Amino acid sequence: MSDIWWSLPLTLAAFYLARKLAVRLKISLLNPLLVSMAIIIPILLLTHMPYARYFAGSSILNQLLQPAVVALALPLFEQMHQIRARWKSIISVCFVGSMTAMISGTAIALWMGATPQIAATIMPKSVTTPIAMAVSASLHGIPAISAICVLIAGVFGAVFGHMLLDLFRIKTKASRGLAIGNASHALGTARCAELDFQEGAFSSLALVICGIITSLLAPFLFPVLLQLFG
Repeated sequence: MSDIWWSLPLTLAAFYLARKLAVRLKISLLNPLLVSMAIIIPILLLTHMPYARYFAGSSILNQLLQPAVVALALPLFEQMHQIRARWKSIISVCFVGSMTAMISGTAIALWMGATPQIAATIMPKSVTTPIAMAVSASLHGIPAISAICVLIAGVFGAVFGHMLLDLFRIKTKASRGLAIGNASHALGTARCAELDFQEGAFSSLALVICGIITSLLAPFLFPVLLQLFG
């Protein structure tokens, strides 16, 4: 353990610096996750530290992920009156968003010549990592690559999502939260929570609903897409 004691302090320090930089400069591209990766990856390469050992040294952060996700229930509780009033619209938006995410990613991959395995890997890109990896495995995809696809979708949503919403003049906080949660799962939700409490609540709601919809429908939708675009 002596050679990995510094991985946890490194991770915390990198994120702290990245967070301070993002707050001070207020540039969307300076997402704390991206900046943290830009700091940590070169250090691991320079020290020849395998990722598995780095991860073992900071595994406590991974263990805190589950309580952090559960904590998203608090803003949902605060918005329960709005959720009850709009539940039909919310379910409809999440259903359309989930179907669009699955169909677009899979169809484009197959159209560009990807194998069914790669298409299955890309299909669950817009849900949170554990669900995406489970769905990918059930479709005979590659869960590890699915996790990377999820990360890419999340980072793009966190960095560019609010720019696009502003460009299309979408101002309603519930709509903005649902859109980001649909497309960019936990990373987008974290960004919404930073900007507005209500946006974060609806984004976390979309994250949960879209995860359920994707896990239920992907096994039935994927063979149909293979027939149409394969």
